[in-house]
Amino acid sequence: MENNVEPVRLNKYLSEIGHCSRRAADKLIESGRVYVNGEKVVMGQKVAPSDRIEIDGIPIESTNEKNVYLAFHKPVGIVCTTDTHVEKDNIIDFINYPTRIFPIGRLDKASEGLIFMTNDGDIVNKILRARNNHEKEYIVRVDKPISQTFVQRMSTGIPLEELGKTTKSCVVEKISTFEFKIILTQGLNRQIRRMCEYLDYRVIKLKRVRIMNIHLDLPIGQWRYLTTDEIAEIHSMVSDSAKAID
Repeated sequence: MENNVEPVRLNKYLSEIGHCSRRAADKLIESGRVYVNGEKVVMGQKVAPSDRIEIDGIPIESTNEKNVYLAFHKPVGIVCTTDTHVEKDNIIDFINYPTRIFPIGRLDKASEGLIFMTNDGDIVNKILRARNNHEKEYIVRVDKPISQTFVQRMSTGIPLEELGKTTKSCVVEKISTFEFKIILTQGLNRQIRRMCEYLDYRVIKLKRVRIMNIHLDLPIGQWRYLTTDEIAEIHSMVSDSAKAID
């Protein structure tokens, strides 16, 4: 950190230097793995230019690396976490990219499909901010024939008592007897699976095929760099998203 930089929250700093997302940083702090100047940090703590930051005893420095943006087709069984100490089948070890990157959002272990990977903490925060209503499209296969009532109920909102929320209205379209397409603008934990369970359906297969302007065009387990035009369009789509407050 440069000497003229004002103190900032530690989670924001770790995000901005491309170490991990703010959410991942919060988890590291909560687990007691982060120290500043030899002292275990607390949530909300700020760091100054002269502070020494360590995670698992390893000093953390800004790398000033070029921003990296990847599209990845996550297989079933891979976990979207940067915590390689806990999860063996984690997305970081699977991709094995030569520099530090982290996922934008999540896709649960039992699901497959498109996920973004980056070292740009700022774009992560902008994309994940719920009020931006960025679209994510899924193809879902369930265990019994899809009725018109199912389509109507799914599209108008489902109460998820365990989360204390009702899902937003969304686009739902029947594709075949057992498959439907759904386009979400929110990302609640296991949202589609919970919605289906509420209507007494069980998800057999869930695949994310689009995030914002990027469509899934990769074999399972493969990744590619986003193109310059794709990145420019994403930045345009999040341009109204103010940076999070310190």
